[in-house]
Amino acid sequence: MATTGVIRARRSTIATFALVGFVFGIWTVRIPALADRLGLGEGAVGLTVFAWGTGALVCMQLSRTVLSTVGSRTVLRLAAPAVGLGVLAVSVAGSYPVLLAAVVVFGMAFGLTDIAMNAQASTVELAMGRPVMSGMHAGWSAGAVSGGLCGAGAAALELGFTPTLALAGALSVPVALVLGRDYLCDPTASEGAEPAPGGVRLPRVVYLVGALCFVAFLIEGSVADWSGLYLRDALGAGDCLAALGYPAFEVAMLAGRLVGDRASARFGARRLLVWSGIATAAAFVLVVLAESAVLVLLGFAVVGAAVCVAVPLTFSLAGSLVPQRLSGAAIAQVGALGYTGLLLGPVLIGVVAEASDLRVGLTGVGALALAMSAGALLLRSGRARDGVVRGQRGRTPGLSRGST
Repeated sequence: MATTGVIRARRSTIATFALVGFVFGIWTVRIPALADRLGLGEGAVGLTVFAWGTGALVCMQLSRTVLSTVGSRTVLRLAAPAVGLGVLAVSVAGSYPVLLAAVVVFGMAFGLTDIAMNAQASTVELAMGRPVMSGMHAGWSAGAVSGGLCGAGAAALELGFTPTLALAGALSVPVALVLGRDYLCDPTASEGAEPAPGGVRLPRVVYLVGALCFVAFLIEGSVADWSGLYLRDALGAGDCLAALGYPAFEVAMLAGRLVGDRASARFGARRLLVWSGIATAAAFVLVVLAESAVLVLLGFAVVGAAVCVAVPLTFSLAGSLVPQRLSGAAIAQVGALGYTGLLLGPVLIGVVAEASDLRVGLTGVGALALAMSAGALLLRSGRARDGVVRGQRGRTPGLSRGST
């Protein structure tokens, strides 16, 4: 049975996922308002997202060593409040060069927080002895939906980009500081555990899982960054209706992730990943062929329901396929590969959109979903450790003592 400290850590980690998702949701749905405010075209928007992703990716490359040395608890206590400070900087950027600098800082804080909170979720998962990663990501989806709806409400009230983002950033900093009190100490940083060596070689299966994470993040990022503009520019939807594309996607993600842990325990990660890719590709067919905004909204919701398990499963697999002291490094590696997809995907779609239109770009994303299914078929050796190894790794020395 989980101790009180582990239960508190689980709640705080879920709340952290929700908080960061809330900030991301507001940022995402207000991208069209940012584009209007600074007069940005599709290429400039793509470059902005690229700068944000570059900052995230740089920190993720560093996080592999940092997490193995000091653990996710320390990193998360510093990085999560920095996300709020970063979005505050973005909100007041008055020119495009200043905006690019601000989104790099925001991306660095966001990327480090994302990896650290997934590593913390893996630590909680090991301490509880059963799959909980999908539930953690359900917290992210709940936060992103709330943030997206708040952003849509701000658009309906004609509240500008700057006050909307500034308020979100100012509120998130103190909340992140409070949540940091209950995180668990990782096995890598627990008393008596040896830190992972900086030059550690991870198993090849970790990189395969990272490739699947690459595609899954690319799909999520494509919907997050381009759904609003696609609905507005290709379907003629108003700003308020266009802002609902990402929340519809995340509502479906949330619903799927609430049952994802049970599905993982019953069917296994490999089978879920295969069918996730197939269903996601089918959903993108609906998105690109639909001629009404309502059907496109439905299509984005189906994409969310289909792809919802992919990212949680890749992070959970990364934490369970290596020794405990290397789980932070494996999660960091998978996350870095995943965020490369988040970084490159929106940029490539922007380039394609400039050359043709967004329909063609989103069609390509659907094709990549099928590639994710094909890659999941190669995870034959990972089936025995789907999600979390059932039972035998539930009690980890030092975890309960490491809680605060």
